[in-house]
Amino acid sequence: MRNLNQDNITQAVLARLANTPDSRLHEIMTALVQHLHAFAREVKLTEAEWFAGIQYLTATGQKCSDTRQEFILLSDVLGLSMLTVAMNNDKPQGCTEATVFGPFYVEGAPHYEHGEDVANGASGEPCLVRGTVRGLDGKPVANATIEVWQADNEGHYDVQKPGLTQPQARGVLTSGADGGFHFKTIVAEAYPIPTDGPVGDMLNATKRHPWRPAHLHFMIKAEGYETLITHVFRDGDQYLDSDAVFGVRQSLVADWAKQPDGSYLLNYDFVLNPVAR
Repeated sequence: MRNLNQDNITQAVLARLANTPDSRLHEIMTALVQHLHAFAREVKLTEAEWFAGIQYLTATGQKCSDTRQEFILLSDVLGLSMLTVAMNNDKPQGCTEATVFGPFYVEGAPHYEHGEDVANGASGEPCLVRGTVRGLDGKPVANATIEVWQADNEGHYDVQKPGLTQPQARGVLTSGADGGFHFKTIVAEAYPIPTDGPVGDMLNATKRHPWRPAHLHFMIKAEGYETLITHVFRDGDQYLDSDAVFGVRQSLVADWAKQPDGSYLLNYDFVLNPVAR
C-alpha cells in the first residue's frame, strides 16, 4: 500500500500483523500498535520528541547489566510493574499479598541454616526474623524455599558495591517440618532507588522523590503452591504512603520490635495459595 498518511497508517500496520501464527502475540501486537498510534495522535507527538524518546529507551538499555535492571526500575516507577502484579495475583482472602520483584534479585544466593546470619557483614543494626509458611488451609508448608534479600543501612544492595567479593544481606533458607524459619540479618531501612541513570532523570524532570520505605524482600516457592514474590515493610516508615514504585500493601506492613538488648525482632507469617488443579 502506497501513499500512507496519518489517517490510514494504523490500519495498514494492523493488516501486516494479520497472519501472525500465535494468537496471543497477535492480540498483544495489535493492541500495542493501536495504543501507541493513539498516544502519538493524542499528544501530537513531534519528531524531536519521538527521537528523544528513542534516545531515552536506548540509554535505559545501556544502563542495564548483570546486576542492574534499569528497565525493571522504569516499569516500577511508572506503576506498570505493580499493575501487572495486581492483575496476575488476585489471590483468595487470607493469602499473603504479592508486590514488585525489584531490580536487585540475584540468582545463586548462598544457602543458610535456620538461625544463621544472612547479613554476612552488611552494615546495620542486628535483627532476628522468624515466621512460618502455611497454606490457605492453615497447614504448615515444609521444605519451602525462602529467598530473602535487602539493602544495608546505607541504602545499598550488595550488587551495588564494586569490589565486594561475597554476597551480603541475601540468602536462601528452607522451611522446617512445621513450616517455620528464622534467621539473623539487619534492620531494614528506607533508601532511594538508583538515580544515576535514565530513571533518575525522569524522576527529576517530574519532581518525584526516589525513596522506598524500609522493606525486606521474600520469594517463597513450594511444590503445589503458587510462587510468592513480596516484601515485608517496616511500620512507621515515612515513605509508606509515597513509595517510589507503588509497592506498599497494608497487609505487608509489620513491626520491627526493639528488644531489651538493642536488637530488633520481626515476626511475619506467610500464607501461600495452592496451585489450581
